[in-house]
This record gives sequence, structure tokens and C-alpha cells, in this order.
Amino acid sequence: MRLKLVACAALSAALALVAAPGIVGSRTPSPVRAIEAAAFQPLQSDASGATTSVVAPADPTLRSANALDASARFAEALSPAAQVPVVAAPIRTQPVPGFSTTIKPPKYVLKGYASFYTNGTTAMRLPAGTVIRVCGAAGCLNRVVNDYGPSASFKPTRIIDMYKPDFFAVCGCPSYSGTTLVTVSIY
Repeated sequence: MRLKLVACAALSAALALVAAPGIVGSRTPSPVRAIEAAAFQPLQSDASGATTSVVAPADPTLRSANALDASARFAEALSPAAQVPVVAAPIRTQPVPGFSTTIKPPKYVLKGYASFYTNGTTAMRLPAGTVIRVCGAAGCLNRVVNDYGPSASFKPTRIIDMYKPDFFAVCGCPSYSGTTLVTVSIY
């Protein structure tokens, strides 16, 4: 029992030292002090007297093989008759990159009527996130289903409700039209 009491006391003392650093010692950096002038020594230089010296010319045995001196001559340009004609590289034409698109075959194809509404979604009776391609008289659009609808009770039976700008981009019909015939490919 006494050994257990001593071990608990030692552990408590160690934890107290770690938990209370202010009692044991400061953990903050010491303040910046100026360096004392006595730490610097004056520098003595013997170069205070001005002397002149002449640099001797380099030893000719140490010169480079291609060193130039005052008597060296540069080569003159060749006469026009002796010049080698410059051969131009042949002009090569680059092929024009082609453009093609490939659309993978859909899992299902539906034909029916589309209508529009103004809440900015594409509604079909399919799970949200289904990728579809809607084609009408004026063109095709790729969309993702993000709403459920339209109701099957409407006549003629509609298979899709589209956002108004998408509807008119696909239908190619006048602005007073309410429905148009479309083909919906489901991917």
C-alpha cells in the first residue's frame, strides 16, 4: 500500500510539472538584448598606405592556343562565287484535323410529347440523375433528369416536361405551342 502511495505521488508531481510550466520555468523566449560594445574589437589593416604595383604580362607558355593579339587577322568573308548556296527546306502541309462525334447507343428510346414549364428542371418518370438526349424538329439536347413528372393523366400523354428555353430549342415551333413531338434516348 505504501509503494502504491509513493508511485501515485511521484506521478502526480510529474504531471504537475508538465501541466504548470509557469511554476517550473518560463516557456517564453527571452527578450532581445543589445550586443555589448566590448564584444567588438577594432580591425587593424596594413593597407592604409597607398602603394602602386605593376602587373607583369602573362607568361606566353600559359596562353591559350587561340588567343588573339594585336597582329592577329580575322578571316575575310568568301567571295559570292565561293559561297555555298542555301537550300531551303521543303514546305510541308499539315493535315486538317477532322471533326466527328460518336454517340453511344441508348438503352431505351421513347417517342411522345414534351411540354414546358419555367422552374428550370427536366422532369421524366425516371430516377434522378438519368442521362437523356431529347431530339425534336429543331435539334437535340443532352440533359440529366432532375425532377419527377409529368403526370400520366394528361392527354395527349406527355413523356417529358422541359425547361422553357430547352423546349423551344428542341421543338422549332412558335412560342404559343404547348407541346411538341420528341424522341427521348435514355442512357
